[in-house]
Amino acid sequence: MADTDAKLMAASYLTARTSSFSDFLTAAAPELLPGARGLNLHGDVARDLPHGTTIVAAAFSGGVVMAGDRRVTAGNMIAKNDFEKVFRSDDYSCIGIAGVAGIATETVKLFQVELEHYEKLEGRLLSLEGKANRLAGMVRANLGGAMQGLVVVPLFAGYDTDEGVGRIFSYDVTGGHYEEHRFHSIGSGSVFARGSLKKLYTDGMDEGGAITVCVQAMYDAADDDSATGGPDMTRRLYPVVATVTADGYRRLTDAEAARYAESVVATRMNEPDGPTASLREANGPA
Repeated sequence: MADTDAKLMAASYLTARTSSFSDFLTAAAPELLPGARGLNLHGDVARDLPHGTTIVAAAFSGGVVMAGDRRVTAGNMIAKNDFEKVFRSDDYSCIGIAGVAGIATETVKLFQVELEHYEKLEGRLLSLEGKANRLAGMVRANLGGAMQGLVVVPLFAGYDTDEGVGRIFSYDVTGGHYEEHRFHSIGSGSVFARGSLKKLYTDGMDEGGAITVCVQAMYDAADDDSATGGPDMTRRLYPVVATVTADGYRRLTDAEAARYAESVVATRMNEPDGPTASLREANGPA
């Protein structure tokens, strides 16, 4: 039986007529897709599964930055303190995840393979808009799981090589996707993070300024949302921060992320509620 399945799978490789790996998998082995398994959860099972939380992104003059906290919660328990929620999806884009950690991680891996598969078959990168559309289809495929509480919501960002700008896309559980302008946040701490971003973000800021603003927003989210982890100075655990520019995707080293986080923490020692926006700048010259 195993030999027969292997031969059928090998034949499907040779007859595939799509550059979409997820479409190929849907036809050849749909049981391998995230969310395709027959789940039947009851009660609070989904609530008590490990969940990832807050992700923020902000555009700057040369691209886009994305940052995510490291905490994973299971109900009211902290399940993990060093989980990574921001990933490289290809050379010019990144993805952050919020929701059920296991399914979210599977979705990210499938999305990475999807983009690599397309590039190998077509000999070129998919457009940023095309990548956003492909990810929407994967989110939509998990709708059955989402209806049982297995919600996965990504935040997608990248550098548009045609337009020469950084762009950000958000999603809902039905696969609807929306371009966000300037900045955005998702996850349980997103309301607090977005309030911080609205206060601190300015158009035309450079990469360093955008990273600082995102780290400030993560700090504010952790200050008010128990599911969001702030910088852990004792264990030296800091937000995962990545940038995407014309030079491609780059994840900040642990030492670089530490410098930004430690600078924010040091500032908060004197200003616990964080910096405030200048009213003079908001209203024009006095």
